[in-house]
Amino acid sequence: MKKVAILAYDGCSLFELGCAVELFGLKRPEIENWYQSTVVAFDEQTLKSTCGIGLTVSKATSLTPYSMLIVPSWPTAETTLNPRLREQIIGFHNANKRIISFCSGAFLLAELGILEGSKATTHWRYADKFKRRFKDVEYVDDVLYVLSGNIGTSAGSAAAIDLGLAIIRDDFGSRIANNVARRLVMAPHRKGGQSQYIETPVLKTNSIFDDTLSWALENLNSDIPIESLAKRSHMSRRSFDRRFRSTHGCSAKEWLTTQRINLAKTALEQSQTSIERIAESTGFDNAHTLRHHFRKHLGLSPRQYRDQFNSLTNHFE
Repeated sequence: MKKVAILAYDGCSLFELGCAVELFGLKRPEIENWYQSTVVAFDEQTLKSTCGIGLTVSKATSLTPYSMLIVPSWPTAETTLNPRLREQIIGFHNANKRIISFCSGAFLLAELGILEGSKATTHWRYADKFKRRFKDVEYVDDVLYVLSGNIGTSAGSAAAIDLGLAIIRDDFGSRIANNVARRLVMAPHRKGGQSQYIETPVLKTNSIFDDTLSWALENLNSDIPIESLAKRSHMSRRSFDRRFRSTHGCSAKEWLTTQRINLAKTALEQSQTSIERIAESTGFDNAHTLRHHFRKHLGLSPRQYRDQFNSLTNHFE
């Protein structure tokens, strides 16, 4: 039986903590030698999580009894670490035991030097901050999780479940992992990376420039030459390009493609319209062009994207 320590702290994220408990702490008597998990903290036994929800956990002084440590979240700002916590987690790592983090939990592992020279990821919102602080870590963009030896890191929120299922698959095989996924009403394995979940909204500042972008969003199904956007904005093409890149960090052409992909994603999620029709209604020349941009930006095809979002009910019936 694998003994698992799930690390909590005052102010921890309840969702990621709940994911760890659901995956590894829930009793599953139908599975032989299932995990035995304990939620632990090195500071206090009584903690508060998201929205001030109170938690009572086990006070830890040692991680020696455990074979796996889960760090569901951790502050992204620099913090003063409990010396005992530092000593125990580094010792745990040196003993070659498995450590996995969800979402911002990677910040703790990097702070302790455990990720030095290794590949790792975290939520896309924290990617830039993580890269700036931990230049010795090989950060991996646009993945749901990374497994590197005995270390695993996941992107934010629901990606914790993807990593957890991968660990279960490694320990118990695909059949058990699929059964756990079915209990969670989750796909056993999701394709693609984080980019498919990142929104790119228009920044509102009540100007002619922003009115132009709002017009573009309402007419994505039409051919929109960049020159026409510059003209609508009462700007020269050069000034428009400069303004656009300084505001959005990309070219207007790249932005239009991203907005069309977002529109296509919505259509795929909410309807069974053919890929060809969706391509036409979102401003792509044809289905081939839509597929090209989906694979380039999201790492999966439109059909795979639709399967992930619209076929889970059928998958588990």
